[in-house]
Amino acid sequence: MKLFRLIFFTFLATFGLSLAAQNIRVHDPVVIKQGDTFYLFCTGRGIDCYSSKDLKNWEKEPSVFSEKPKWTDTVVPGFRNHIWAPDISFHNDMYYLYYSVSAFAKNTSAIGLATNVTLNPKDENFKWVDHGIVIQSVPNRDLWNAIDPNLVFDENNTPWLSFGSFWEGLKMVKLDSDLKSIAEPQEWYTIARRERSFELKDANPGDAALEAPFIFKKNGYYYLFLSWDLCCRGKNSTYKVVVGRSDKATGPYYDKTGKSLFEGGGTLVAEGNKDWFGVGHNSTYVFDGKDYMFCHGYDAHDDGRPKLIISELAWDDELWPLVKPVD
Repeated sequence: MKLFRLIFFTFLATFGLSLAAQNIRVHDPVVIKQGDTFYLFCTGRGIDCYSSKDLKNWEKEPSVFSEKPKWTDTVVPGFRNHIWAPDISFHNDMYYLYYSVSAFAKNTSAIGLATNVTLNPKDENFKWVDHGIVIQSVPNRDLWNAIDPNLVFDENNTPWLSFGSFWEGLKMVKLDSDLKSIAEPQEWYTIARRERSFELKDANPGDAALEAPFIFKKNGYYYLFLSWDLCCRGKNSTYKVVVGRSDKATGPYYDKTGKSLFEGGGTLVAEGNKDWFGVGHNSTYVFDGKDYMFCHGYDAHDDGRPKLIISELAWDDELWPLVKPVD
């Protein structure tokens, strides 16, 4: 049986279980299923939204915000409603959508929250309600960045929000039970970081690029997926997805070699190739009994345009994730 599994996973790593990349332009996709419909949210004007019945054919839906939330100008003056990296969850009969408002390459940022009782725009009860800022980062005060949120509940059903990029690494903070604010007394963790080649300054993100945490519970572990290196540069993007795992939501997380993610560890899961540049900013789910990873990549055959990539996940004998090669 072990030999068969070795042959199977070698085949998977070499040839993959093909699922074609999708011809829709996205950055930072997250997905949830309501009834028979998948809803995808991603970076865009007012937060872009798409729907699909089969994960192959996608229809554009109304953006979450037709106009920017009024509070955003207090974080980024003159903010133009280009909202980053949402995260979608369903809890206590409500959909929770965390999202990022930021100035590019600065930790002038905030994570906001909007809720809805349904994701179907045709439902008479459909209405996004914005709850404003959950977490904010300020230059010369914080050595972390309030972007790329991801909500996870631990084994005690305690909510935690992981987030961040560059600076002093990826953070995690305990949320109040209403999911709208930081719990008191406050409890914070650094769950991943990388070494830098120079001293870190308040307004400088440094050269140890990491961002976009996503925590996936499976096999008795919490798997922390994150993206290394550079996004959003088309053909010059070097994004890749790495992973570590822990038996606690708050960590510490270790890679396959036993190296701590706090000390720069991370086991490679997916990266670009001759057809795709900068594969990264993933989210991971179980849909209809299958494990999926969603991410974006830059199409080498279409002038480096960002597109949706969907892959199935498999697990090796040591319960580490394997992602089929990008089509």
